[in-house]
Amino acid sequence: MRRALVLSNEAARHWLRMSLPQRRRMFADVPQGEVVDWKLTANDVRGVATTYFATLVAVLAYII
Repeated sequence: MRRALVLSNEAARHWLRMSLPQRRRMFADVPQGEVVDWKLTANDVRGVATTYFATLVAVLAYII
C-alpha cells in the first residue's frame, strides 16, 4: 500500500495547530510560568484617583 505525503502534523489534532509550522508548534506545549498574585494597593488607588481628578479638572478648564 502506498501512502501519500502528509504535509501537516496529524498528531496536533486541531486544524489550527496542524497548519502551524514546526518552529511555532514547539512553543505551544510549554507550560506557563508561575501565577502572578495581583493585589490592589493604596498607592494604586491614589494614582487612579489622581489621574481621574487631574483629567476632570483639565476637561472642565477647557470647557469653561
